[in-house]
Amino acid sequence: MSTSTHPFLVRLQQATDDHDLDALVACFAPGYRNETPAHPGRSFGGTEQVRANWQQIFAFVPDITSRVTGHAVDGSEVWSEWELSGTRIDGTPHLMRGVIVFGLEGDRAAWARFYLEPVEHDGVDVGGAVRAQVHADDGPR
Repeated sequence: MSTSTHPFLVRLQQATDDHDLDALVACFAPGYRNETPAHPGRSFGGTEQVRANWQQIFAFVPDITSRVTGHAVDGSEVWSEWELSGTRIDGTPHLMRGVIVFGLEGDRAAWARFYLEPVEHDGVDVGGAVRAQVHADDGPR
């Protein structure tokens, strides 16, 4: 595990915190592929979609900030844990946490496996979450 933050993560975090859309998009290779294993329908390819996604994020969470809470490097793979926070334009809090695994080509991300999710403050407890995942609605509780 690296003791200092990987330069790619520093650039990506700085572009995010500066709300610099061009610098953020420049962190990704033209053929970038984003996989979202927990939500396969959200997977996409290309920097055009990176730009469209972040245009919306910057517009709807104008004070968004990011924090890399941990990372590890294995060759060209960078495993990173993130927190994104801010306030949406409707006044509600925005908080996401999770892991992004990046595959780098040079100093750009060629691919990522994206596991960032909204934080639930009033969700069900662990027992309810397990029941919801493994029991049918009409099964025993």
